[in-house]
Amino acid sequence: MRPHFQRIVAASLVVGALISAAAVAGTRQMLAVTPDTDIDEHAQQTADEGRRIFRFDTFGDEAFWGDTLKLHQAIQGTRFGGVGAGVSPRAALAVGLKVDVDALPQTLIDNLRKGQVNLDDPATTLALLQLNAVIGVTGFIQPSGRLRSIGIQCALCHSTVDNSLAPGIGHRLDGWANRDLNVGAIVNLAPDLSAIAVVLGVDEPTVRKVLAAWGPGKFDADLLLDGKGFRPDGRTAATLIPPAFGLAGVNLHTWTGWGSVPYWNAFVANLEMHGKGTFFDPRLNDASQFPVAARAGFGNVRNDPDLISGKLPALHVYQLAIAAPKPPPGSFDRNAALRGKQVFENAGQCASCHVPPTYTEPGWNMHSAQEIGSDDFQANRAPDRKYRTSPLKGLWTHQTGGFYHDGRFATLLDVVNHYDTRFGLSLTAQQKSDLVEYLKSL
Repeated sequence: MRPHFQRIVAASLVVGALISAAAVAGTRQMLAVTPDTDIDEHAQQTADEGRRIFRFDTFGDEAFWGDTLKLHQAIQGTRFGGVGAGVSPRAALAVGLKVDVDALPQTLIDNLRKGQVNLDDPATTLALLQLNAVIGVTGFIQPSGRLRSIGIQCALCHSTVDNSLAPGIGHRLDGWANRDLNVGAIVNLAPDLSAIAVVLGVDEPTVRKVLAAWGPGKFDADLLLDGKGFRPDGRTAATLIPPAFGLAGVNLHTWTGWGSVPYWNAFVANLEMHGKGTFFDPRLNDASQFPVAARAGFGNVRNDPDLISGKLPALHVYQLAIAAPKPPPGSFDRNAALRGKQVFENAGQCASCHVPPTYTEPGWNMHSAQEIGSDDFQANRAPDRKYRTSPLKGLWTHQTGGFYHDGRFATLLDVVNHYDTRFGLSLTAQQKSDLVEYLKSL
């Protein structure tokens, strides 16, 4: 073989080897990106986006809370162009608002620890809003530093903090029910509630009376549907804010069902937060059950642009990803809880409805008031006129305010005693005590 042919052949072999190596590397790279990888990446990206929406998206509701109710004017006070004395950080914390320590600069954290921050000055509240540090609240700030408007997020009611820096100031705990939050008192700060009064067909003093009756940890999602501010016995018609964790595998959401998690997200974003989106539920056209909703057209809401619908999938994924928090060590008697598990599954008959691991029934998890030994007032405010079997995981996080939909039972033992009587279980005092320890352990 001539020398130049040998060189050509050798070069061809080298090029071929390089092409083969590149092909192998490309094949390996293609094999590394599998459908499972795509699913994992999509799940993570969607959950991250859902977290952002849950924590920071107002869905355009500042048009209601700021432009219509003018709540921002009450927050900043006359000193900054608003009305009244303004809301200081101390006053905000007193009505259950929380501050995200991770949004604060280190210098401010240091000064808070030293007691060198004026918590009685509304100017400090405005500074916290500028830092986007007030959980569930967005302040729309003008160049002058004054508030132009105010909006709220999902996290307002369904997040709290671990109090790591001070009471009400700490790291976020998404999904936890904020049982310190006095929603009625906060809304009552608004200088103009005429929009709500018009929808309800009452005067503003009546609206303020209803809001003042709610108290900490309660909210009435049905008020703007049926106009019932109080129960027949004179107590508030508001119900406890439920947690938004541990919902994976749970069918119906809220105390009285209504619908799935994404249904309730759309319901709340449009009808309760007053965001700008699309919502359809012809059940609300029933004027006999929902006179206010039927009159206001809440069964078919349309906004252009729609600032809600496109965000519901990611929001749903994030909520399902929030696991119920485990109880801290020492918060329950472990040996008693092990005995209580046997009571739960056998003599107590609890597991017949609260089926592990979701601790609610797979499927249509609804029961009549008669079945559970309750009055039917709140049930009759929902389409199915029934109560949902509530999931039990994380009960230890929301013992403030009581149990059941309206907090009528002050303790878990009160709940156990209720069902012991309702179903004639004849549990011993020891069995009841053990069962309570088990419920605290979930």
